[in-house]
Amino acid sequence: MKQPLVSEEQLQEMLADLDTRRQAFSMIVQMYSQQIYWQLRRMVYSHEDANDLVQNTFFKAWEAIDGFRGDAKVSTWLYRIAHYEALNFLKKQNREGECFVDLSDEERARFLMARLQADPYFDGDEYEQAFQRALVSLPEKQQLVFRLRYYDEMPYEEIARITGTSQGALKASYHHASRKIAEMLSREDL
Repeated sequence: MKQPLVSEEQLQEMLADLDTRRQAFSMIVQMYSQQIYWQLRRMVYSHEDANDLVQNTFFKAWEAIDGFRGDAKVSTWLYRIAHYEALNFLKKQNREGECFVDLSDEERARFLMARLQADPYFDGDEYEQAFQRALVSLPEKQQLVFRLRYYDEMPYEEIARITGTSQGALKASYHHASRKIAEMLSREDL
């Protein structure tokens, strides 16, 4: 993770000041683009779609900047916007018959793995593919919690702000997800 260019407090002060808002937002884009990209990529499994959604996320954030009150960290606010952008994207794909929302868990997992493996930017080895198969076989909520905790090392408190779920429920989801992934990987012949 990149070191912040400024502290969270300085960043929020700069966002609140109309004279420094553009500079602060430029810093936000520089500081969080990669993290947001990977959050989105792990949800939509496509490099091109993730790139488009990153742009949409920052566009929506800029449009909503007046509503940012600083109650949460900037990163939490961005993760929440990105999360909803990805969900809306997946819902739109489903309406257009391109998605997997109405599929069974097994069919959805196969669809996502085929999409991931077809992506020219995915270069995962056999273990990474097995790990991803196990991850996409989880219920959506467990996948989200696992991704934010495992990949982004996000504290439960922040995940709770993003998802609107209690920390206790998040801890249980992460525990169940970890256990299921471990069980599935132990059955793989790697």
